[in-house]
Amino acid sequence: MTEVVLVEDRGPVRIVTINRPEVRNAINRATSEALGAAMRELDARDDLTVAVITGAGAGFSAGMDLKAFGQGENPHIEQGGFGGFIEAQPAKPLIAAVEGFALAGGFELVLACDLVVAAHDARFGLPEVSRGLLAAGGGLLRLPARLPRNVAMEMVLTGKPITAARAHHFGLVNRLAAPGAALAAALELAGDIVVNGPMAVAVSKQIVVESADWPASEMWTLQRPHVDAVESSDDAREGALAFVEKRAAQWTGR
Repeated sequence: MTEVVLVEDRGPVRIVTINRPEVRNAINRATSEALGAAMRELDARDDLTVAVITGAGAGFSAGMDLKAFGQGENPHIEQGGFGGFIEAQPAKPLIAAVEGFALAGGFELVLACDLVVAAHDARFGLPEVSRGLLAAGGGLLRLPARLPRNVAMEMVLTGKPITAARAHHFGLVNRLAAPGAALAAALELAGDIVVNGPMAVAVSKQIVVESADWPASEMWTLQRPHVDAVESSDDAREGALAFVEKRAAQWTGR
């Protein structure tokens, strides 16, 4: 049987590919389970720093596998929800590489990523209302934080998609690429991340995510334990020494 998710590790970069092009990379339970397992392993392994998630074939993902759902299958798994990580994002950075389309639950997977690279001709949309449904996999919760409120509201109320260029204009997409080159551009972005200290990278992401809920009066106090842990690490000492010695740092993640 064809694997529904392909995983390839290139040094500290993990590439995760949704591999169901015959159904537009629709997400069924097996796909959610495989994606969740790939993300949990990403966090568990010290030799991995960042992951790129993409889709096989013409697009990223069209969302939930409606045929499987109609037959009684539930694509929401206990450990991470729909897609295996929408409700349990990895601690390490995750980059979406989008070709063609990212729609409904597929777009919600993108919104669960930290960075987005997209082909110029890609489209993003939440068409759930056109089926009498809600974008309950994070679309309604995350999109207003990633786009201006009225732009997000128009998307969720009309169900109409926006272009990658428009998403880039508003900052949802970090980098645009030629059609067919989104993965290569995402790997280039990943390369800009993995040259840095892996512990500093992971903790920086943690602070950015968690500090959104920190009261202003407590934010410095809440940040301090994280700063102390990084500044006392082997990697912090190695980074300083490598700078003085004018050489590439040899990170250990400790």
